[in-house]
Amino acid sequence: MLNVDSKVIAITGASSGIGEATARLLARKGLRVVLGARRTDRLAAIASEIRDKGGVAEYCALDVTSLEQMQAFVEFAKDQFGRVDVVVNNAGLMPLSKLEALKIDEWNRMIDVNIRGVLHGIAAALPIFKQQQSGQFVNISSVGGHNVYPTAAVYCATKFAVWAISEGLRQESTDVRVTVISPGVTESELASTITDAEAAQWVEGFREAIIPADAIARAIAFAIEQPADVDVNEIIVRPLGQSS
Repeated sequence: MLNVDSKVIAITGASSGIGEATARLLARKGLRVVLGARRTDRLAAIASEIRDKGGVAEYCALDVTSLEQMQAFVEFAKDQFGRVDVVVNNAGLMPLSKLEALKIDEWNRMIDVNIRGVLHGIAAALPIFKQQQSGQFVNISSVGGHNVYPTAAVYCATKFAVWAISEGLRQESTDVRVTVISPGVTESELASTITDAEAAQWVEGFREAIIPADAIARAIAFAIEQPADVDVNEIIVRPLGQSS
C-alpha cells in the first residue's frame, strides 16, 4: 500500500497506455484518480471498471493543447475531492519522420501536445500547489529526452524540453515535488501516430524489446509514495537490454 493517505491524482492522456495503466494501478492502491483525455468513451469505461473493483475514479474531457481545458480539468479534480496532490503530465504524441520529409504539421502537433501540454498542466496546478504548500508534478519524458535518434529529432527535442522545464521548476520550487519519468520502449499507442513509412519501419525494429505500460506506472507510484521531504527527481525505465 502506498503511504499517501488517499491522495488525489490527476492524469492526462489517461485513455490508453501509460496513463491508463497508472490510473488503474494507483486506484488499486487506494488513491483517488481523475482521468483526462479526448476520448471520453474510453475514460468512462476505464473509470467504471476502476469503480467496479472498489476504486475511486472520475473523468473529464481534456485536450492538453488548450490551457482553458487544462485549467478546467484541474479545477474539476479539486471540486470533486477538495484538493489536488499530483498531476501526471502524460499526454504525448510521436509521429516520427526525418526532418527532410518536412512534416511540419506533425512537428507543430508534437510541440503543442508534448511541450505546451506539460506547460499547461504546470500553469493549471501550480497556483493550487502553492496555496496548499504541497503538490507534485510527474512529467513523462522519454529515453528520447536523453538521446537523439534518426527520424526522431523533433520528438526528442520535445522530450528534452520536458526534462528542461521540469528541472527548472524543481530548482525554483521548495514546496512542490517534481519528478521526470523517462520510459524506454513501452507498450502504447504512440507508434500508431507515425505516418512516415521509413520511420515506422525503424521503430518496428527498435521495438523488438518492449515493457508493459504497468512498468512505468510502478515507477510513478514509487515516486508518489515517498515521504514529503523526499523528491525523486528522475527515473529512467528501459526494457532489459535496450542499449540507448
